[in-house]
Amino acid sequence: MWLTWRAATERALYGEEGFYLRERPSGHFRTSVGASAAFAEAVLALLTEVDSELGAPDPLDLVDIGSGEGVLVGRVLAAAGPDLRDRLRVTCVDLSARPAGLPEQVEWSRTLPTSITGLAIANEWLDNIPLDVAEQTSGGPRLVMVNTRTGEERLGGPLRPADREWLDRWWPLPHVGTRAEIGRPRDDAWASVLVRLARGRAIAVDYAHPVDNRPLCGTLTGYRDGSVVTPIPDGTCDITAHVALDACAEAGRRAGAISTTLSTQRNVLRTLGLTGTRPPVDLAHTDPRAYVRALSRASEEAELIDPAGLGGFGWLSQSR
Repeated sequence: MWLTWRAATERALYGEEGFYLRERPSGHFRTSVGASAAFAEAVLALLTEVDSELGAPDPLDLVDIGSGEGVLVGRVLAAAGPDLRDRLRVTCVDLSARPAGLPEQVEWSRTLPTSITGLAIANEWLDNIPLDVAEQTSGGPRLVMVNTRTGEERLGGPLRPADREWLDRWWPLPHVGTRAEIGRPRDDAWASVLVRLARGRAIAVDYAHPVDNRPLCGTLTGYRDGSVVTPIPDGTCDITAHVALDACAEAGRRAGAISTTLSTQRNVLRTLGLTGTRPPVDLAHTDPRAYVRALSRASEEAELIDPAGLGGFGWLSQSR
């Protein structure tokens, strides 16, 4: 069956027996949430900042969008102090079924809350929102079609006016044969978060690239069992593409954001105290167990802020 990449990916990931309705993400790729509890501690620090900025509202929302197995909110709740924990209204938004073992305090939903006062965080959510792929030809950009069984591609028709406008603004194609991933569905998804944010902060964390340095051939990638594979939209693998976070930021501003920050995970986490600094060797002699714990923690932090890995992820933060 030949479909656009957006339709094929939607079907492969979220259709009947789709990859994300059948599989748990932790079995196929490594995320910051799964890499270390230090990531949840950083989110808790951000949540505490937001709580202070808003004057300690009751309830205070924590909304985890694309929450997977609910690990992030479970760790945040475990680390939060009793006053904050008692005021928290925690919502996980995911299309998969509620995993076993989540605290009863956590609400599991397929849709965003109608109103959010607090912190909404989307860690590696936008990269799994399906999008179309366009290729430049001598007659202008055309959609790329894909065979859902084999991954074979061929050119389809011209772009819709709204998609062509997005491409011209956010991902111009300089030469015949260059490709772009049309991020308008991600912009709309992110705007849907901002319009629900009554007061507080919304943060998106994802693979990203800026408008002045888009990859010439796109970024579509497949993951299965911890390995990169050919992205065939047959439901047997995760399919992801990097995010034009700068375009999402503009969509957030149009949706009402009053402040915007684009940064990297490395920069943000370092400001929150994650440095990856190894403990002094003397500690190994005075308290070997403490040294081993501190060394393990330093290793985890180093992975989270590695600029060639998780630390290179883009962070978009917008407030209302």
